[in-house]
Amino acid sequence: MSSHSPTFPSVDLRSDTVTQPTPAMRRAMFEAPVGDDVYGEDPTVIALEREAAALMGFEAGLFMPSGTMANQVAIALHTQRGHEVICAEGSHIYEWELAMMATFSGVVPRFVAAPLGVPDPEQVRRAVRHSIHQSPTGLISLENTHNKAGGTIIPLEVIAAIRTVADAEGLPLHLDGARAYNAAVALNVPLLEITQHFDTVSLCLSKGLGAPVGSVLVGSRAAIGQAHRYRKMMGGGMRQAGILAAAGRIALQDGPQNLEGDHIRTQVLAKALLEGGFQIDLNSVQTNIIYAKVPDAAQKVKHWAEQGVLSNALEPELVRFVLHHQIDDLALERAIAVLTHSKSN
Repeated sequence: MSSHSPTFPSVDLRSDTVTQPTPAMRRAMFEAPVGDDVYGEDPTVIALEREAAALMGFEAGLFMPSGTMANQVAIALHTQRGHEVICAEGSHIYEWELAMMATFSGVVPRFVAAPLGVPDPEQVRRAVRHSIHQSPTGLISLENTHNKAGGTIIPLEVIAAIRTVADAEGLPLHLDGARAYNAAVALNVPLLEITQHFDTVSLCLSKGLGAPVGSVLVGSRAAIGQAHRYRKMMGGGMRQAGILAAAGRIALQDGPQNLEGDHIRTQVLAKALLEGGFQIDLNSVQTNIIYAKVPDAAQKVKHWAEQGVLSNALEPELVRFVLHHQIDDLALERAIAVLTHSKSN
């Protein structure tokens, strides 16, 4: 650690998963009535699941410890072994979920190009396979916002067009909606305007919404009934999980109102970095994520950390910065000062 290390807390831009529970969340967790959720008896979990399902226009929901589990349960629900899952290049279900679609469900991805995270509906249609000589398509999966593209948004008309493709081909449509609320806020529409097009949706509570743990998978009662079995198979039964679900309920209530501020600060940071000599595609900065090309990224990230600003080097010349509600204006100023000063020297 540098002898010039700051005395103020680090500005943590590694992810929006790093937030601390708010006082309201901590109170709710302390006071939450609980039961054994594996038996379906935890009242706080039940309340969270019902609220999430109603919010997104579905019959039922299932609380899970992670977005990865929620996505992979959805894939298992919709597919059979030997199927393909159509997804955009760079999708989280492939890049960051450790080949679980293959190891658990026995399916493989078929990628379609997705400039700025947005697949072309016609290319999705062409990717569908029904021939006995090829692996048949079992599912189409979208990611909104698209993490690897930089938190980019799939326009509503594109989602509707892909829904039309799915219906025409007799296929289910899943949304990895880890940051779907970011998309809804950026589009200035209710979350339901996005989720209404899908058969299942996974929504992460522990990213921009600020909960310490958890995601919710929503779908039909029949689908969620089967999802219970797959969650159990993956080891996702959490017993008195209402302590965690209580924070998730607060995240759904209070979290969305913070997202617009996150997006505004993200724009401020992106423009400051661009002016400071970083290579950034501003077209990709649509919500709360920034990707910057930085030579010797790992060394730079280490140097910034010594100055109190944390970020992620994802590739040798690529750094990711993610804003969240615990990055206020003062923290943003600190980050800009450290990052732009270091870049110029």
